[in-house]
Amino acid sequence: MQLDQNAKSARFIALVQPYLADAYTLARWLTRNRDDADEVLQEACIRALAAIEQQTGANARAWLLAIIRNTAYTWLSAKKRLRLVGLDDLSERDLARVEEGGAQDAPIVDPEAELIARANAKQLERLISELPMEFREALVLRDIQGLGYHEIAEVTGVPVGTVMSRLSRARRRVIYSLKEADA
Repeated sequence: MQLDQNAKSARFIALVQPYLADAYTLARWLTRNRDDADEVLQEACIRALAAIEQQTGANARAWLLAIIRNTAYTWLSAKKRLRLVGLDDLSERDLARVEEGGAQDAPIVDPEAELIARANAKQLERLISELPMEFREALVLRDIQGLGYHEIAEVTGVPVGTVMSRLSRARRRVIYSLKEADA
């Protein structure tokens, strides 16, 4: 049974509107530009409305963020011919954590995370925006949007181990850059 336009609009408002700020934030980080983020958000909302009948309601936030991500990649590819950086296999440390069940969604407080937390906000924003797209999106989804590893995997369409690897590498790059700036 297909929904009429009023039912589609009501469903869109219920499922999408609560997460528009999160969607815009992700679009802005991925595109690195407010105007581009506006365009991506608008296109993603059109796509979300067109697909609203297929959304089961299981995790509307992850569903919308996946649409934002896919729209941003399509938009960037068409407009800027951006190439994505491929990733290596998991490091031994990350692989061991996954095998031991260490892929929990609770953030772990460590000295590196504390260093990032104390960093100048503008400097940190600049460093994050300079990360390759795959690292930047993982870091933004986890540390800014607060998504868990499994949600990030759902949004990005990659295994949880890859999410962990991307986060680890993104944080390592940011920390290295922060230490270089302090030296």
